[in-house]
Amino acid sequence: MRDMSNSQGAQICTDKLSWKTKLGMAIFGFGIRSSVNRSNGTINRFIMSLFDIKSPPTNTPKNGIQSTDVVVDPNRNLWFRLYNPTATDTSLPVIIYFHGGGFAFVSANSIAMDTYCKRLAKQLPAVIISVNYRLTPEHRYPCQYDDGLDVLKFIDSNLNFKGFPANADLNRCFVAGDSAGGNIAHHVTLRACDSNFSSVNIIGLIGLQPFFGGEERTESEIKLVDVPYITIQGTDSLWRMFLPEGSNRDHPAANVSGPNADDISKVAKFPSTIVFVGGFDPLKDWQKRYYEALKRHGKEAYLVEYPNVFHAFYSIPELEESDMLIEEVKRFMEKQSLKVLEGTTK
Repeated sequence: MRDMSNSQGAQICTDKLSWKTKLGMAIFGFGIRSSVNRSNGTINRFIMSLFDIKSPPTNTPKNGIQSTDVVVDPNRNLWFRLYNPTATDTSLPVIIYFHGGGFAFVSANSIAMDTYCKRLAKQLPAVIISVNYRLTPEHRYPCQYDDGLDVLKFIDSNLNFKGFPANADLNRCFVAGDSAGGNIAHHVTLRACDSNFSSVNIIGLIGLQPFFGGEERTESEIKLVDVPYITIQGTDSLWRMFLPEGSNRDHPAANVSGPNADDISKVAKFPSTIVFVGGFDPLKDWQKRYYEALKRHGKEAYLVEYPNVFHAFYSIPELEESDMLIEEVKRFMEKQSLKVLEGTTK
């Protein structure tokens, strides 16, 4: 990537976008900044609700996709939205998906997340299970990881839950997530390696610009300012709301490539992983270190970088890189699925 000023970088990030998209990004960003502007570090959920528009499930198929909400535990508002491509009866892989939002914002029924999951379900195609986990700071680490693993256990033991299609192949399961959801996807997958499932077989991990960090300030964090969505002050605040009281950013939940990180070298069942990185994402150095740590521990891992995109670019269809990412995910899933068919993995 060529050297350039921050203003030039910010321009490249957004010059392909329509004015409507730019306006929507600005409004949502303003909503987040307004809702966290509390001196005690909590979030004003009422203000945030004004900017986080929700979308109902489409119980009647629309554009080839049917969606259904399934409750796992009403006591902690743990549920997921199931997306079923109805245009085919051939066997489909299953993706357990965790949304982004810094562990603190957005939900499985947020309109942007709902739209993206419908797109994934149709274009891959795949059955998508989008998890509505608990949010911080009301529910700190490890609640999000607990919720994710419990959804996997629910799916494994309740194969006839409402809306689950007969052509969903649980022997070809992938765990995926974007941003904070990518962090959750990694840790839930690691926990799942110690669990015994009767039907769920995780054969791949998909990290879309996963949210990792550490006490060190990386080059990308220092140089990439004035880019969409991400500021170092903002990510620091999110880590303070998520991590246990008294912890710093080298906690193993945040710094998965640091000295306190879980040793996955002896975790035989850890699946093949693909990591997506954006050239104008301040978090990209941490994402690359994650990929390098996987390789160092002997795991099958792939890194895909799009030089001229920012954090959360995948959710904007007008960017060509957004479609390129879905095609790359599709190839990764087909490659891992072929191993199942050939009997080279469980």
